[in-house]
Amino acid sequence: MGHARREVEVAKKYAKKFVRYREGAEKYSIGLTKFQELAKEAGAVYKIDGIALVNCEIFERFLESFRE
Repeated sequence: MGHARREVEVAKKYAKKFVRYREGAEKYSIGLTKFQELAKEAGAVYKIDGIALVNCEIFERFLESFRE
């Protein structure tokens, strides 16, 4: 039962629309600094009271532009 619960938690984490830098770097399997740079370049960063949130939908559209 614990294994199924863990899968649900992971699925929820990856289904978020907005993530913080650390979560995003983990989600997309890239370094933190590189994720921050790409998110800013994509225009996907929202700053709210000193907290940076990245819109995953915008970031993913931007990421698709690198597809070969």
